[in-house]
Amino acid sequence: MSHIPYGRQDVTVADIAAVTEVLQSDWLTQGPVVPRFEQALAQACGARHAVAVNSATSALHIACLAVGLGPGDWLWTSPITFLASANCGRYCGASVDFVDIDGRTGNMSVEALDRKLKQAQADKRLPKVVVPVHLAGQSCEMEAIHALSVEYGFRVIEDASHAVGGRYRGDPVGGCRYSDITVFSFHPVKVITSAEGGMALTNDEQLAQRMALLRSHGMTRDAALMDYEPDGPWYYEQIDLGFNYRMTDVQAALGLSQLNRLEAYVQRRHELARRYDERLASLPVTGLWQHPDSHSGLHLYVVRVEAQRHRAVFDAMRAANIGVNLHYIPVYRQPYYRQLGTVSGTYPESERYYAEAISLPMYPTLGEAEQDRVIEALRKAVTA
Repeated sequence: MSHIPYGRQDVTVADIAAVTEVLQSDWLTQGPVVPRFEQALAQACGARHAVAVNSATSALHIACLAVGLGPGDWLWTSPITFLASANCGRYCGASVDFVDIDGRTGNMSVEALDRKLKQAQADKRLPKVVVPVHLAGQSCEMEAIHALSVEYGFRVIEDASHAVGGRYRGDPVGGCRYSDITVFSFHPVKVITSAEGGMALTNDEQLAQRMALLRSHGMTRDAALMDYEPDGPWYYEQIDLGFNYRMTDVQAALGLSQLNRLEAYVQRRHELARRYDERLASLPVTGLWQHPDSHSGLHLYVVRVEAQRHRAVFDAMRAANIGVNLHYIPVYRQPYYRQLGTVSGTYPESERYYAEAISLPMYPTLGEAEQDRVIEALRKAVTA
């Protein structure tokens, strides 16, 4: 019986043609296609600026640097996320702590954030940056988080790695109405892919310029930014310590081609989610609650099963050749973060989530017969 993964890219003839065109051109690395991809995604999301990089991890890193995160500062994020949402703070020399999730959505709890901020203010250790994570593609409650950022003075970087194509209060995720910067991922299992790649969007021109500088060695050919008069057309200056985080034209061509199908991909994901919702309704499993303010990009379809049955159900699904996964192990459980000793408090909702969550297959080319196989395997596993 064929293997059904939890996620899979969809590369079409049009995508291959777009990449081939770049391979036959004069530009393979940073040429004209990268800015075209940036402009197209910024326009689709309603943001003023976009900075393409080689991964969402890189985007998170330069976003943190751009808002001035550094040693002596704190970054807070959700425990239920990929490691990069926390590691970006450590790359900058900052300390990292976590905010428990809302058990219904899996996203950062506004109530837990409010409580933690009140305590942190009393302890004089307020965060400089908060990174809400849009788990599975559903936006966090960004208006409320933004209101807290105004009250307590922290910067907001949305980790929307799962959420390209999603909407919050009717507007596309990525418009940065309630944040300083929004980060997307284009890894192959995400909603659209550029093979590897990421994008940071912002409405702040200075933040965009700083991120663009940092992605390319901190180097500029812009005379307006230089300390010295250029002595020839070859002249450049390194004005900051940057990185080689650039996206290539090859990657951008794939991403730009895929962007043409973003709406169709999200629509198909919602069709699959509705089939799951209908056919799993009679089983002892629960899905993530969809907040009425959010239209999810649906990168993942997560179900929660009884904790006592979790491992058995997971193993049974894998034995049926269905590549379920678990997104994610709480970051504070990782040995690296345990050893730092900076994590404060307990995270009961994150622990419950970890004990119960399973990601089912979710991708646009998942056929109904394959989905029915997943559903039947899950039915057998939870009723065994």
